Amino acid sequence: MLNLKTGRFIGAMLLSCLLFASSAFAGPVWTFGPEDQGLLKLDYKGQFQLNYRDTGSGSDSDDDTMEFQFRRNRLALVGLYEGFGIYVQTEYREDTNITNFAVNDNNNSSFTLLDAQFRFKYNDAVKFRMGKFKHSLTRENLEACEKPLTLDRSVLIRSYDIGTRDEGIAMWGNLFEDMFQYRVEVMDGRSYSDDAADSSFRYGARAHLTFLDKETGFGYRGTYMGAKKVITLGASYQFEADIAYENTALKQNEVDYQAYSIDFFVEYPVEDVGTFTFSTAYVDYDLDDAYKGGALSDIDSVAVGTNGQKNGGYTKFAYMLPNTPLQFFARAENWSFAHWGVYDQEVDWFGGGLNYYFRGQNLKLTLEYSTVDFDTEVADVCEDFDTLTAQLQVIF
Repeated sequence: MLNLKTGRFIGAMLLSCLLFASSAFAGPVWTFGPEDQGLLKLDYKGQFQLNYRDTGSGSDSDDDTMEFQFRRNRLALVGLYEGFGIYVQTEYREDTNITNFAVNDNNNSSFTLLDAQFRFKYNDAVKFRMGKFKHSLTRENLEACEKPLTLDRSVLIRSYDIGTRDEGIAMWGNLFEDMFQYRVEVMDGRSYSDDAADSSFRYGARAHLTFLDKETGFGYRGTYMGAKKVITLGASYQFEADIAYENTALKQNEVDYQAYSIDFFVEYPVEDVGTFTFSTAYVDYDLDDAYKGGALSDIDSVAVGTNGQKNGGYTKFAYMLPNTPLQFFARAENWSFAHWGVYDQEVDWFGGGLNYYFRGQNLKLTLEYSTVDFDTEVADVCEDFDTLTAQLQVIF
């Protein structure tokens, strides 16, 4: 339960957010080339948070913990000229203590080249990306970080090693009057490791059918804030051969990685009533049951933990008022893990909150409360916790 001290602290954060509710501006744009056909644009994206966790501090690590932090702090450069494009994005991560599943002081600051892409468009049906960019296994991963429905993407949906982005080549496009989108990818996959049975590429494919107002971009949005009527059904698949040994100590029995996902998204505004949003997905990550290959110490880390063999998904709902930029949302997730603290771990993650759009996504306040419940708690590894986050998003 939230105490009086925490309530006052959160109230102070909300007041600070309101004081910053002034104009948000588009980033600078430069033109170049004959007749100024080339474009370059620079923008900044920041998400500043106050996080409250009901565990982590005190002599027994079961007292409340509070922290200010940047969730994202990014500079991005976009370029376009005669069908060719570039996208380069950096991110600075501050030292944080409240992490996805724990409270600790082991997280150092970092500066990362998050994206570095070459883009080419032959026509609407044939486009290419090369470099470092988001892989296409799940819609959730492809939803823009600054345009989600809830506070953020699922922290349980990522696959091993590559996180949200990978390096490689993708071909994609829209067909049949933009109703059908396809994409095929060849990516690095697992980074080189002595435990890997082979060095192979990761192959992926995705397709979607979209109705009413079409979704035609490489990425998606978690909400269009009532500006579009959208119904989209998607499916994805990834495969990487010989990703690991079943038993790393003996270097025996190669295992493959494969994963598939299905997703469904609907957003429908009703005049004078409001905008309703529904989104759901299921994902299955399979590594040939490598976690059964011997003692836990001999099992490759690719097969166990939060990003190992697992299956599960999420369901999200939202309602946005008709004449006020206020949106209420809720999220529920359920996941089954091969091993996380114990074998056959089950995790439920529930959350709810609101978005208030001062100037659309360019200046937005989000409040979210979430609770995480493990089927089997393991001290210092898998312990139930609650989190409250207030976030101010600014895009220039």
